[in-house]
Amino acid sequence: MNIGFSAADEQFRHQVAEWMRQHLTGEFSVLRLRGGPGDEDFAPEQRKRWEQELAKGNWIGAGWSIEHGGRGLTINQQVIFFEEYARAGGPGRMGHIGEGLVGPTIAAFGTPEQQQRFLPPILTGQHFWCQGYSEPGAGSDLANIKTRAQLDVDTGQWLISGQKVWTSLAHESDWCFVLARTEPGSVGHRGLSFLLVPMNQPQIRVQPIQQLTGTCEFNEVFFDEARTSGDNLIGQPGDGWKIAMALLGFERGVSTLGQQMQFQNELDEVVRIAKANGAAQDPVLRQRIAQAWSGLRVLRYNSLRMLSGPQDGSLRPEATLYKLAWSTWHLELGKLAMDVMGPEAELLDAAPYQLTRLQALFLFTRADTIYGGSSEIQRNIIAERALGMPREPR
Repeated sequence: MNIGFSAADEQFRHQVAEWMRQHLTGEFSVLRLRGGPGDEDFAPEQRKRWEQELAKGNWIGAGWSIEHGGRGLTINQQVIFFEEYARAGGPGRMGHIGEGLVGPTIAAFGTPEQQQRFLPPILTGQHFWCQGYSEPGAGSDLANIKTRAQLDVDTGQWLISGQKVWTSLAHESDWCFVLARTEPGSVGHRGLSFLLVPMNQPQIRVQPIQQLTGTCEFNEVFFDEARTSGDNLIGQPGDGWKIAMALLGFERGVSTLGQQMQFQNELDEVVRIAKANGAAQDPVLRQRIAQAWSGLRVLRYNSLRMLSGPQDGSLRPEATLYKLAWSTWHLELGKLAMDVMGPEAELLDAAPYQLTRLQALFLFTRADTIYGGSSEIQRNIIAERALGMPREPR
């Protein structure tokens, strides 16, 4: 991919920045720089209204094809949008899982009827989604999923039983896409199916998990013969693993550039504090800040290389590096932030002991190398899928 941007691209950048300047105001001004990782339970209703504001500007699904209701933006334009959104302090997206994960998956694998039913409410900011992948015994190893679903021939509905864990914003979601085992006796990648399940039913119980940061954006979700229509199956029974892997490919899409701009905002705050409190004069801290800056540039260039291929959910070799690279970088940024702030970073003034932005960053980044696939699993993926090395003995 060409790392530079054309004059037309830069004009589009100005358009995005101006829209953000005009709209991230008034009732939405309090959302600036809020709602990101570790802060996802901040003002959910207000952030849902912000999603509808984005929809009015035709910014949700802007990279989707025109056929599916999007604007058909080029990759360059999508990169610019996510960068300018984060640069302006745009809040963490309540609709990210719908727009960035399940929406493209339904567009790629769903029937025309499923596309007509599920895509428009994502584009208008009306329906919000959560992800039902991880389980207590199947975190990074999704092939170990135990949640089961069977088709009730009398009602034509799927009955789902099992437990999912680390489900972001399940308590705020209308729908969940669930990876479940539909073939009795199957093991590993076989016999899995990809189901779309409405959350508002008594057969589903959501239980919050409190983090070190004091927030509860993650949840356990219990399915006790939860129901979904028979035509809410994406693909065919047994296609679940293929579809789940494609969805993870969409996850490593252009929004990664927006994530990096959020990282840049955090690094800028660390630099500001270092200059203000004199930490910037420490040669060791100066070197670590320089390494953080350089590392973030490497992430950007690898992401642009990653995005130069097809946007169909297939995972290029470069993409296998991304989770390991950003999580390791972000973990070190959290440590750097605490060291720059000094001993007072370990103190809070008084009850209710609200964490500062960088204190929350430090605590939450402890989990970065675990959730979304642990670093150990990521190294196996790089070795086996990208480098073609022998599989780990099991």
